Amino acid sequence: MRISAKGEYAIKAMLDLSMREAAGLVSIQEIASRQSIPQRYLEQVLLQLKRGGLLTSKRGASGGYHLTKSPDDTTVGEVLRAVEGPTAPFESTRGGRRSASDHASDLAELWEALSKAVSQVIDRMTFGELAARAAQRRAAAGAMYHI
Repeated sequence: MRISAKGEYAIKAMLDLSMREAAGLVSIQEIASRQSIPQRYLEQVLLQLKRGGLLTSKRGASGGYHLTKSPDDTTVGEVLRAVEGPTAPFESTRGGRRSASDHASDLAELWEALSKAVSQVIDRMTFGELAARAAQRRAAAGAMYHI
């Protein structure tokens, strides 16, 4: 399984927006700063997510991005496929490309089982769950420092 920088940034941006869903529109600058993502690259990622129907946007000084549906209804799989393509996130490779001499039939069942397992996890995991877990971790970390 390979997740590119684009896929990772898309997940980070969607998690950021999920955690701030009640805030309304969130600017690219805010997301880029909080998530340590280069702003120019983030613009491209957010545009792909918008084209994929996962975000809406508003231009201007008070503009920004907002989720099109609840974080509880948006899966990691949807986000990865919006930016990586329909075969994301699983890719069996050797040297970047599958070789015709790999005896593909010998390993086909393994690749298929791995692909299904990964897809099941990412298609079940929602941004609502990720946001709740992140909030719990932050609360626990904050409690440790306030003892």
